[in-house]
Amino acid sequence: MSNAPLRVAFLGQRGSYSEAAAVAFFGDTVETVSYKDFDSIFEAVTGGEVERGILPVENSLAGSIHRNYDLLLRHELSIVGETQIPIAHQLIALPGVQLADVQKVYSHPQALAQCEHSLNRLLPHAERVSAYDTAGSAKMLRDENITTAAALSSRRAAKIYQMNILQADMQDNPENYTRFVVVAQEPVVPQGQAKTSIVFAMDNVPGALFKSLAVFALRDIDLTKMESRPLQGKRWQYFFYIDFLGSVHEERCRNALNHLQEITSFFRVLGSYPKGV
Repeated sequence: MSNAPLRVAFLGQRGSYSEAAAVAFFGDTVETVSYKDFDSIFEAVTGGEVERGILPVENSLAGSIHRNYDLLLRHELSIVGETQIPIAHQLIALPGVQLADVQKVYSHPQALAQCEHSLNRLLPHAERVSAYDTAGSAKMLRDENITTAAALSSRRAAKIYQMNILQADMQDNPENYTRFVVVAQEPVVPQGQAKTSIVFAMDNVPGALFKSLAVFALRDIDLTKMESRPLQGKRWQYFFYIDFLGSVHEERCRNALNHLQEITSFFRVLGSYPKGV
């Protein structure tokens, strides 16, 4: 039997929040593999380059990451786990750089938006520059030896790239968390408290959505999230993504899903997996 570490695809450079989520879920022995976009992560798991992929699907402040909902539908992968981590943005710079030296602040657009008030107070005249990744911004400052700028990134990135924290916890709202899901080629049978993710579509007739939700209400199944996405090629029709507490291996959940399939035009289970904390 191979003792090789599990290979997990994540978005961005080392030190990104996605990599932190992978370590939080799998432990320090995991081998994280960097990819530049979500499509590449799905392709890497589908093609067997890595055993797992970890993907952000929802932020407590910014809402859902719609691209990953669309990709979950497009690929035949299963959700096998979930985790959520706090998002704490640190203002970091190269050793020796002071606040007064900072003329630009680099980061992902969402991080810049989440620190808007703190930046206005601390660095009102500094230019905000969007980048594809929080950790990538830190890496760029280090690689290019930029001493007139700072980055908004994680403590993990500051440690990896040997940079100083000029100001800790820049996020305007402390209740800033991101939920990640883990995808794999094969489903799992969850032990303990479980969550299930599904997607379905239905004909646009009166009462259709009410009837679809009633299959869960009639069986006291707790829905934890509902998301709609456009159904490509059919104007003003939608896919509905639902997360609920329970597993497809439980009788009441199986009965609910069997009932749902009778009244929908499309149905798919994206995965049953252990409920994260």
